Amino acid sequence: MDASAQTRELCSLVSELAHAIDEHVRSCVADSELTSTQAVALRELAEPLSMRELAARMHCATSNVTFVVDRLEEQGLVAREPHPTDRRSKRLVLTAEGARQREVLLSRLAEDSPLGDLGEHERNSLHTLLQRALARR
Repeated sequence: MDASAQTRELCSLVSELAHAIDEHVRSCVADSELTSTQAVALRELAEPLSMRELAARMHCATSNVTFVVDRLEEQGLVAREPHPTDRRSKRLVLTAEGARQREVLLSRLAEDSPLGDLGEHERNSLHTLLQRALARR
């Protein structure tokens, strides 16, 4: 297979994997009051983040994150707090219930994950290769 065809196939596989991960997230929250986008936000809130930082991690506009965070705040899962070093900014922190629901979500996401059959060495190799590919951007 020539390099061009191999690149096309790799792009197709990465796209298919991204779709499988998205479908997996959707199925994990199907019986909850969370949308898949809210689930991704909860997954990314391992520590307090600014709206801009969360938007970067979710690969979307800050205005989209504002809408998602508004819904999470209404559900009592996230709170906005003053940023300790930037008075113009707010930090997003999980409430106790948000932290509990995040743990449940992470457990569900780990079950039958599209990456679940990969061993530790394979996950590490994939991680390294994806980081290297993305570093060229």
